[in-house]
Amino acid sequence: MNPRALALLAATAASAIYGINHTIAKGLMPEVIGPYGFILLRVSGAALLFWIIGIFYPSEKIDRKDWFRIIACAFFGMVLNMNMFFKGLELSTPINSSVVITLSPVLLLALSAIFLKERITWMKSVGIGLGLAGALALILFGIKTQPNAPNIPLGNTLFIINAASYSFYLVFVKALVSKYSSITLMKMFFLFSLLMNLPIGIGQFTDVNWLGLGIHEIWQLAFVVIGTTVLTYLFNIYALKQLSPSTIGAFIYLQPVLAATFAILAGADKLTPLRIIAAVLIFTGVFLSTRKARPKAS
Repeated sequence: MNPRALALLAATAASAIYGINHTIAKGLMPEVIGPYGFILLRVSGAALLFWIIGIFYPSEKIDRKDWFRIIACAFFGMVLNMNMFFKGLELSTPINSSVVITLSPVLLLALSAIFLKERITWMKSVGIGLGLAGALALILFGIKTQPNAPNIPLGNTLFIINAASYSFYLVFVKALVSKYSSITLMKMFFLFSLLMNLPIGIGQFTDVNWLGLGIHEIWQLAFVVIGTTVLTYLFNIYALKQLSPSTIGAFIYLQPVLAATFAILAGADKLTPLRIIAAVLIFTGVFLSTRKARPKAS
């Protein structure tokens, strides 16, 4: 198999893991572990594994001026982002989370215009509006509660904060990826995120009956730590060697399809007309806002 085909396979595998994660993580909260304790488990496990992997890579000296940006990346990418997603997942549903997360490219475009002074065309403005309209439809008109989702509108709102936070992370990390290796950045990001998440999640983390966990719960927890956190980063790192970042980013659109399919097969969620309409609005908004303008004929 040629390197490009392997890169595409790696990117697909990363999206598949993310898609499955929506249902698996949902099934563990809050009976097995609370959302904030779950995040502490996730970042501590990832920090440990990335520092072990880092032993086999040359160490890099980080410039003093980059420390603030690294801490900001840890906060937006591994603290606010993750906590909002997992708390939202506890309150809402897997399908809602997978749909709202596709707002990330739209929010990233808006933030890039503000912070990076990128130009927004009228088509992209319409795309941003449609994407936000779809997200607001889920918040304002969605089912308020269901047996496994006690507050769907609030959970969907937290998903939007999650998507916005991850977009901030991508804006801040842009200046770092060309200076340092991915392993160096992941080591630092997860170390700082561990320190920041410790006071937030230690209570729920210690409340877990660790000795009473069954094999089923253990493998699900391990899947989120090793699969969703570590393997996805490694798969995307490998894929980036052959594919452009924009191509990697396009794989986020696989998540709602994979997440909805897995959630429905597992009996954890179901499609509704509102969710379908909201998904169409969001996907159309993402398509318009990320579409490249055709060059004018000379």
